[in-house]
Amino acid sequence: MDSILDWLYTQIVGFLANFFAQMGDMGVEVFDLPWVQGVVGFFYRLGWALYAISLIVCAFECGIEYSSGRGNVQRTAVNALKGFLAVSLFTTVPVRLYALSVSLQGTLAYGVTGAGKSIGTVGQEIVEKFTTVDGLAGAIEESSFGLGALTSPFMLLFCILFMAYAVIKVFFANLKRGGILLIQIAVGSLYMFSIPRGYLDGFTTWMKQVIGLCLTAFLQSTILVAGLMAFKDHALLGLGLMLSATEVPRIAGAFGLDTSTKANIMSAVYTAQTAVNTTRTILKAAK
Repeated sequence: MDSILDWLYTQIVGFLANFFAQMGDMGVEVFDLPWVQGVVGFFYRLGWALYAISLIVCAFECGIEYSSGRGNVQRTAVNALKGFLAVSLFTTVPVRLYALSVSLQGTLAYGVTGAGKSIGTVGQEIVEKFTTVDGLAGAIEESSFGLGALTSPFMLLFCILFMAYAVIKVFFANLKRGGILLIQIAVGSLYMFSIPRGYLDGFTTWMKQVIGLCLTAFLQSTILVAGLMAFKDHALLGLGLMLSATEVPRIAGAFGLDTSTKANIMSAVYTAQTAVNTTRTILKAAK
């Protein structure tokens, strides 16, 4: 019975791991919807328009600096090449990277849980286990499943509540990641004006946010599944792992991989305003 309960618990955790992987795939499949592709296409064209305007501005700035003896044509060309690569890839690389992280998370979680084990394999393991145990008393003493460390029912209720808290929080975090990635792609188009001019700080922050989102998508579900697997044998250790899964975004933010979009949006809006003001100045000078 202990082995059967262990197998049932593994199947339940495997179902949760597969469920989170399917949710991640839903975030990727959002970008296959026609209206989402239309939105991404709009910001893709906006990025190219800002890049073209930026090239004109770069030419004027390089000419002005060159007339005073401080121009650097090579640096301007390198920045223009960086901008070309950025504007060509900012709508595709984040989606592919997110799809890769979700796929790796699903494969690793399936391997950790061992959910593919059949009931026949479990029965064979039970028979082999009985052949090594001396008597019924020895079979009872061999029981490993259960929460032996939790002698109080209140402690068990406490662990179940925190387990539910961790699962629900990771559930809602996975639910909104596809939309966050779409917002990040939209915001990334506004940086295409600043890259050819050599201002890369904002776009570097944007890239860190995309990487942080993909890293969080991989680590959160993986650590949660590992905690659920450890919970059946070491309740408090497994509970600690599950609660630590909810802290992945905060820890990533402490190392510069912030997954929020508030500061990124404000910086991008400031960049867009700079692009508009610079374009007006050039038009006035041309007239």
